[in-house]
Amino acid sequence: MSFQFTHQHDNMDCGPACLSMVASSHGKNYPLKYLKENSSITREGVSLNGIREAGNDIGFDAIATKLNIEELKGRKDYFPAILHWNQNHFVVLRKVSKNIFTNKYYYHIADPAHGLIKLSEQKFLESWYSEDEDGIILFLIPREEFYEKEVVEKEEISIKYILSFLTPYRKQLTYMFLLLLFGSGLTLIFPFLTQMLIDKGVNAKDIDFIFIILSAQLGVFLGTITIDIFRNWLMLYIGTNLSITIISDFIKNILKLPIKFFDTKKKGDFIQRIQDNERIEEFLTSQSLTTFFSIITFVVFFGVFIYYDYKIFVVYLFLTVISVMWSFFWLKKRKRLDYYRFQQRSQDQESIYEIINGVTEMKINQFEDFKRLEWEKIQKKLFNLNIRILRINQIQISGFEFINQLKNIIVTFLAATFVVEGKMTLGALLSVSYIIGQMNSPIDQLISFFRSLQDAKLSLERLNEVQNHPTEEQDDQKKLQNIEAIKENGIKKGIRLVNVSFKYGTAIAPNILENVNLCIPEGKVTAIVGASGSGKTTLMKLLLRFYNPNNGKIFFNDTNILDLSPKSIRENCGVVMQDGYIFSDTIERNIATGDTDIDYKKLAYALKIANIEEYIESLPLKLKTKIGAAGNGISGGQQQRILIARAIYKNPRYIFFDEATSALDAENEKIIHDNLQGFFKNRTVVIIAHRLSTVKNADQIIVLKKGGIVEYGNHQELVSTKGDYYSLVKNQLELGS
Repeated sequence: MSFQFTHQHDNMDCGPACLSMVASSHGKNYPLKYLKENSSITREGVSLNGIREAGNDIGFDAIATKLNIEELKGRKDYFPAILHWNQNHFVVLRKVSKNIFTNKYYYHIADPAHGLIKLSEQKFLESWYSEDEDGIILFLIPREEFYEKEVVEKEEISIKYILSFLTPYRKQLTYMFLLLLFGSGLTLIFPFLTQMLIDKGVNAKDIDFIFIILSAQLGVFLGTITIDIFRNWLMLYIGTNLSITIISDFIKNILKLPIKFFDTKKKGDFIQRIQDNERIEEFLTSQSLTTFFSIITFVVFFGVFIYYDYKIFVVYLFLTVISVMWSFFWLKKRKRLDYYRFQQRSQDQESIYEIINGVTEMKINQFEDFKRLEWEKIQKKLFNLNIRILRINQIQISGFEFINQLKNIIVTFLAATFVVEGKMTLGALLSVSYIIGQMNSPIDQLISFFRSLQDAKLSLERLNEVQNHPTEEQDDQKKLQNIEAIKENGIKKGIRLVNVSFKYGTAIAPNILENVNLCIPEGKVTAIVGASGSGKTTLMKLLLRFYNPNNGKIFFNDTNILDLSPKSIRENCGVVMQDGYIFSDTIERNIATGDTDIDYKKLAYALKIANIEEYIESLPLKLKTKIGAAGNGISGGQQQRILIARAIYKNPRYIFFDEATSALDAENEKIIHDNLQGFFKNRTVVIIAHRLSTVKNADQIIVLKKGGIVEYGNHQELVSTKGDYYSLVKNQLELGS
């Protein structure tokens, strides 16, 4: 059975790509996107267990084990298999071969990040063996179910789909069509003018006729320049608007995706995808349109060439076909390297982003040199990759140009021979030379077109991974504000969690929350406390529908959260997260966020509750003061007060605070805490906090420990039982022993 190599699209895709290759060797070609969705992939990548789960899902018996090199050689019948490589990567071992002359073993590897490679035993062991001189391998043995299971079809990117982006620009394209058609007609006049210049002007020694022909050539030349100017303006207009449309659609679709999707991606992957848009724009504007009209020009001169001499034309056509075939042969190799370049550039973007954002911590911890050297390593890899790409481009272009030049020489020689033999005039020879030059350009353009098409398809595949991903919002979801609890059904109004369990990552990962049963009464304040890692923030993220529970149900009144629109839940919630974000914008816009027209009455109220009026009034530009991304230029306490004001400005039905006052001093915290008591009235409030002062007045306090509820009640009840809550309070020196 054929082995189909699969490139990884992103840095984290090596596991699913390996699984795709193994499946192809057994006759099934699964799309990488499908396998990624079933591999429990995270931002750190995919684990061996994640690959095993995905393998089981498509019908493999997936067996992970440790072997030494001798044991591995005895398992040839189970190849191809997936290897854990360099402790941070996955590759496919296709086969092991032995040189009959040297008796040395060679290992044939399919690395989704680098291609097909052949390694000596020593090199192989350096990457495969772990510390205990064993290597980890995952054998995938197909069950009957594997062959019966229907393969999910891969969504191919067609030229028709790519060209559909041009549909809104029919009018501009019509103008370009007419201009380029007229321009092609003008260039057609040149060979006839050239022949007339020589045969009827120079040979006849008629100066007036020569002047007329040269004037005509100048007029035609000025006409083509004018057409080019208008064409370039139109191409700029279409190209700019296309770029905006493609990137805007990409960003719009990204923002519709669930938080879980972002857990599997690095920032560099997104940035590189956006930069990839330039290749799509170039194809749609520069390449596709120019190539279309180059082909028209080619066809026109094709006819003129046959008119002059069909024998010379046949030789020309034969050598042209050879040059085109040569170029196509190298396109496939270039495609593979393009995947690798995307990954390296993505790593480069991620590294730069980290250096810029982490500069303070790097200086504090003397981490600068390490991070700089890490970036240099990425640049060296990128340099080596660019050398490989340059080598292929040079071989392709040099070979193409050599064949073209040879073709020009042979055709010119044949034409010159015909002139010497009296079968062709000198003017016709010059015309043929001109036609050859004009026909070479469309062929060059055609090769560039296919190279650009290949780039555009690869870029669109990456963009479409976002376009085709299921969005958070679905048409059949209800809006939270339209839901009222039915009193007759006996359900208490509020938020209820019934046997809720949740984990991040694979099926064998530990539960963050386990069998949580909880009622958050409407119009009351519920505080959640517990040690770090007890699951408090995760619980809040479930309530905000950032993630769905693995088991159990969450109800808002009597409606399952899975039936609710995530957007409508968040529209009704004022939230301050532990890692709340301050945007690079004015203070007023950071608080009013989505409101196009700011309600300054609401804004003033929010500022008063958050106790930040005095600070803002001290600034020269007051509310118009611009603060940096992530809150640069303001203190942690000021950031938190802006975040609190943002939550209050929404005038929400539900309030979720996760360590909302942890960066505040005691005085400010007390003022804000007192201000919030009135605001909390008749609202459903969930507060996560460590400080006793923040939680002691809550209507109920929930104590989480290792993902489960161990205690609940009010402050006095929990202190009197002297359990976990009492211990947490005692550690803050709020109570005596």
